[in-house]
Amino acid sequence: MGLRDQLRGILPPELLPMVSDHFTVIGDVAVIGIHPLLKPYRQVIAQAIVSRRKNIGTVLEKTGKIAGDLRTAGYELLLGNSTVTVHREAGFSYRLDVAGSFFSPRMVSERKRVTGLVRPGEHVFVPFAGIGPYVIPAAARGADVWAVEQNPDAFRWLSENCALNKVGAHCHLIPGDALDTSLLPVHRFDRIIIPAPYGMDNALDILLPLLSSRGTAHFYTFRTRQEIPGLVAAYAARGLDVTYTSACGNVAPGVSRRVFDLVWRR
Repeated sequence: MGLRDQLRGILPPELLPMVSDHFTVIGDVAVIGIHPLLKPYRQVIAQAIVSRRKNIGTVLEKTGKIAGDLRTAGYELLLGNSTVTVHREAGFSYRLDVAGSFFSPRMVSERKRVTGLVRPGEHVFVPFAGIGPYVIPAAARGADVWAVEQNPDAFRWLSENCALNKVGAHCHLIPGDALDTSLLPVHRFDRIIIPAPYGMDNALDILLPLLSSRGTAHFYTFRTRQEIPGLVAAYAARGLDVTYTSACGNVAPGVSRRVFDLVWRR
């Protein structure tokens, strides 16, 4: 039974189609978008979420899209008293403040795929590192990982999570702009994982010179399906072989986050 069915007989029937059955769970925090006409029933909806998922202690309403250099969204606390949680994913634990740091649990399969390709001894660079969901698994596989994160809140959790997961010896953490390559003491990497935010396709152009010969870049961008053939051709013209591409979730009608695994031929 979905959340909409659970609220049948509680909410006015004409409002039920506006109830979303989908909400995001990060640790013990649930995040849901609520239609403006449902505002008077926000507490009822929050209580219904907690009653169906006993591990949830906090419910947040998402009130604004992810935006800005710090990649944060707007939230309003509906239930609970803390937005700090521990999220467990693929054998690792991540502490974070959901209201202050970007994190998407929906990318778990993709993160496992990419970090599963990392080999011991690789030099790996992760810009836009966030709280560490690419950094920590890569380091756990024996790579030396350089990570840059601009959001002070996310950087604090990144540092804590590297210690929490006992991979600190393999992690080199740098606060600052992910596209400021002058921050890096190393300028050649075997693998670069680029979870670029929306609208930052220039990240590939700036970071590609850091990739070693025959190295691999995992580049995330936001595209329509019709744009893919042209992108693949453009990458090939730059000496990059596309060894894998896939959609990693829809972000708007017709627009998907898409990953490209790019191998430098030079």
